[in-house]
Amino acid sequence: MTVAIEMGQTTAGTSAAIDLEELLATRLLVQGNSGSGKSHLLRRLLEQSAPWVQQTIIDPEGDFVTLAERFGHLVIDAEDHTERSLQVAGERVRIHRVSTVLNLEGLDAENQMRRAAAFLGGMFEVPRDHWYPMLVVVDEAQLFAPAVAGEVTDEARKLSLGAMTNLMCRGRKRGLAGIIATQRLAKLAKNVAAEASNFLMGRTFLDIDMARAADLLGMERRHAEAFRDLERGQFMALGPALSRRPLGLRIGPTDTQPRNAAPRLMPLPEAALEDARAIILAAPPPETVRPPRRAPAPDLLSQLMAAKSPAPEPEPETAEPPPSAEQLAERRERLDRILRAILAEPDAGFRAIGVLYQEFVVRCRIEGLGAVVPELTDFRRMLTRARAGLGTDMAEDDVWQDVSLRAALLPEDMQGVFMMIARAAKEGWPCPSDAAIARAYGTHSLRRARHLLTYIEEQGLIVCQLDGTGRRTVTLVELAWATAAADPNADDVSAEAASRASSL
Repeated sequence: MTVAIEMGQTTAGTSAAIDLEELLATRLLVQGNSGSGKSHLLRRLLEQSAPWVQQTIIDPEGDFVTLAERFGHLVIDAEDHTERSLQVAGERVRIHRVSTVLNLEGLDAENQMRRAAAFLGGMFEVPRDHWYPMLVVVDEAQLFAPAVAGEVTDEARKLSLGAMTNLMCRGRKRGLAGIIATQRLAKLAKNVAAEASNFLMGRTFLDIDMARAADLLGMERRHAEAFRDLERGQFMALGPALSRRPLGLRIGPTDTQPRNAAPRLMPLPEAALEDARAIILAAPPPETVRPPRRAPAPDLLSQLMAAKSPAPEPEPETAEPPPSAEQLAERRERLDRILRAILAEPDAGFRAIGVLYQEFVVRCRIEGLGAVVPELTDFRRMLTRARAGLGTDMAEDDVWQDVSLRAALLPEDMQGVFMMIARAAKEGWPCPSDAAIARAYGTHSLRRARHLLTYIEEQGLIVCQLDGTGRRTVTLVELAWATAAADPNADDVSAEAASRASSL
């Protein structure tokens, strides 16, 4: 399946797109002076590809943290964590397929390099079973892979340069697709830049950078001065994921905005010179005793270890009795009711898991269930069952336990679709339409829904059949459950609603 990421318009007025699968195999280098639109380009690429692939952004200035609000990225403030905890976090990011922003804002250059290297190293060293495809975007890459030694220690430079080299040279086989952006090619280590096969070159003014950009795009040196004439947001593109010949394009708009907006001109305040003198040269306030420095926040690894360690047993006279079976059943029913209310919202099927979980936590607190809120991992399982129309009591049935084991053979984001089809088959309801499958999967693409069914069938879990009128039936292998025949092009209605409609 080819996934085209829309980036904007070519100079000829046609749509400009990046082949995502080709990008995952060949990597990308973006170059342009400050103000050329590099960060805007990266944001457009991240927004358009967020529904399709896991992402991690190494963000030295905190520009991309706003992606979390719209797309559910986990923001990790590197300043609050040690190198060891960030390495472990990098491993878990890949294992659990969570899109993240590593915010390095507030750290000096050496600590930025050390923490970025630790996080990249954790993602790189995970076992082969977790080599899922992933975009790794490194903004201001010359800071992490400098061409020459700077003011940082040799140890920090070697750690960072080694991690960047692993990402660009050896990352492809591990599913890591490096996307690096730099203001100056001359400041970026050549062995890192040389591994990219796709290039987007923006406005630049220095002769040495224009010459290198022209060489990478296969342009003659006498045409290199064209890079001076590019406007903000205009880039020259070349590469197997972009174009086989140098192609001019303009990047389209983005849905989110950077937290650090560019300064704009505004009129100066009107104030008399004497007033300004009195304000600026007023006596300084008396010195105050500095408050004691707050204790550093515990690192991420310590927090996780503390959460896993058994809590001390309460004293017999103060220990609360365990909840009864009736209380547990009532609690599960209330959690299911909250989850059903969230999924009943029109856009629930298209919102990121992190956003849904935040709303779930808030609703639980409002209902007085804040002390028993499930963890994110448990919430994922609950969400999978809820999207299939299964309550907690039904999901614990022996028959559905068997279905859950079969669903576990699929990637986590596909399990809810399989469970929905399984329930429709068990109840004999009409086969879910492409629109219903797309909604359960969190996409608007009907084509992607059809590819999803094909993938599940290729795994040997279902068999899809079309009758003479084009209606589809899905049968679960071995269980012999089969849906009723239904039009795959019907409107987005749930299997249960379709069943009720057919029985009227």
